[in-house]
Amino acid sequence: MVIYEFIKAFILGVVQGITEWLPISSTGHLILIEDYLEFNLSHSFVSTFFVVIQMGSILAVFVLFFKELTPFKADKQERTDTLNLWLKIAVATIPAAVAGFLFEEQIDNLLYNPITVAVMLILYGIIFIIMENQCRRPTVESLKAISYKLALGIGLFQMLALVPGTSRSGATIVGAMFLGVSRIVVAEFSFFLAIPTMIGASALKLYKLGFDFSGVELMVLLVGSITAFVVSMWAIKFLLDYIKKYSFKPFGYYRIVLGLLVLAVYLLD
Repeated sequence: MVIYEFIKAFILGVVQGITEWLPISSTGHLILIEDYLEFNLSHSFVSTFFVVIQMGSILAVFVLFFKELTPFKADKQERTDTLNLWLKIAVATIPAAVAGFLFEEQIDNLLYNPITVAVMLILYGIIFIIMENQCRRPTVESLKAISYKLALGIGLFQMLALVPGTSRSGATIVGAMFLGVSRIVVAEFSFFLAIPTMIGASALKLYKLGFDFSGVELMVLLVGSITAFVVSMWAIKFLLDYIKKYSFKPFGYYRIVLGLLVLAVYLLD
């Protein structure tokens, strides 16, 4: 029944909206639920669905941070600062864009499997805990203080997220904190960095997969995308409020438990 496809799209939109922004790996969660939520639609549509609903998540960033991201400001200095921010985002995007364009297919073929995902979930979970236990004092406490060199360094860490199970936000947060960026700043920069990264990746996949849908498939896409947008709004606000008071350690413990669960499901399947 069509209603079941809408329910599946809603659930997957919730998963996308939460896991895209929290450093807990969307891939790890999808491995656990995709076998139970298979669409009774074409294989090409299913691949496209997971690409398109990401756009709902990206729209949430534009809505929440429109003031920070729009270059159309009356004050000249504010316009300059915003343009500089976009240029830094562009620089940080380059490593993942180049590596993804050159090696995405090989990475998917070789590394997209439950074992790799589980290992990366556990590994980065441990890294989160170790970094927070060190309690290093950040040296960069504003977006404006991020230099182009630092932006490139963060981009190199984001490139590691091409390995399934790493988490784009997870790799970016770990890398930026290692380079001395404060939690609040790294979270915001990670959100902004997702815009060109995810739009570029989505556009490339859509170009390869095509965009020819039936009426039902289009409605399923809308349900998933709108859900991802609404949930992303909540997830982003939650993370920003959370890290003002607490560390990333709970996410580290969660990743370790999730990684062990992925291993268990795979080995018992």
